[in-house]
Amino acid sequence: MQKRRLGRSNLEVTALGFGCMGMSFGYGPPADRKESVAVIRAAVERGVTFFDTAEVYGPFTNEELVGEALAPFRDQVVIASKFGFDLEGSRGLDSRPEHIKKVADASLKRLRTDVIDLFYQHRVDPKVPIEDVAGAVKDLIREGKVRHFGLSEAGAKTIRRAHAVQPVTAVQSEYSLWTRDPEAEVLPTCEELGIGFVPWSPLGQGFLTGKVDPSTTFDASSDLRATFPRFTAAALKANRPVVDLLASVAKRKNAAPVQIALAWLLAQKPWIVPIPGTRRLERLDENLGALKVELTADGLREIERALATLTVKGARLSEQHMQLIDR
Repeated sequence: MQKRRLGRSNLEVTALGFGCMGMSFGYGPPADRKESVAVIRAAVERGVTFFDTAEVYGPFTNEELVGEALAPFRDQVVIASKFGFDLEGSRGLDSRPEHIKKVADASLKRLRTDVIDLFYQHRVDPKVPIEDVAGAVKDLIREGKVRHFGLSEAGAKTIRRAHAVQPVTAVQSEYSLWTRDPEAEVLPTCEELGIGFVPWSPLGQGFLTGKVDPSTTFDASSDLRATFPRFTAAALKANRPVVDLLASVAKRKNAAPVQIALAWLLAQKPWIVPIPGTRRLERLDENLGALKVELTADGLREIERALATLTVKGARLSEQHMQLIDR
């Protein structure tokens, strides 16, 4: 299994990680727990070492699932989790230092471990100076409860300010062929400071698999995509050319469209580690097949030229979710 280092840190992980959220939360009713444990363990058996979760997924149930699944392999894997929400009161943001430390202790119990390898601030809290957040994680690192500090959906200025207090190992933001926001400022900042980058939803929340079309319906009670402008029937129809492009490249490469989408991300920078998620074993194997797909410089230029002629319609998240993004 190919390995990658997250920036200039000493944190080495597999070139593809595993995003566990969708097993418990966000994309329909939770999957069967036994089956989910089996898929996570199958990922370990196939060599995957990097697993991503958060207290808010469920809430709490995804961390518990990951803790159970990875307990037998704890010394072989890297577990990333996240803090930053008030899950007992307002459901808003809360990155006060005392809250971060409380969340860390609770997450350690759910994850059945004595250390969280990578602890991200899930969303930037405008009410708490990022220096205080970085300082709190620095304390947790000193105490041996956390190994590395990460930020999720943070803007370039915030990343710089945090990094000055406690080196940031990784930034996690949505990034894929149809969501390229990080390219303007965040990726150059990560490159300059030696920070790894972890794209969440590298398959466009399922859209880039080609299995989502204008007739697909999303359950408003359990599927976040029901509220995302990019997942209305009209937007799905308008954005179909992105999937068609992937399919045409995949056909020539004798690969699946998802493998082209992941290979494209891997080819952008050697310190980028996508974390596709799945509930199914065959999809896990399909995703890992991306590591065998090589896109040449000419191939990448060809994809770039084709993408330049397409305009993606619809905001990537709901207005409520976009308000939590640090820009």
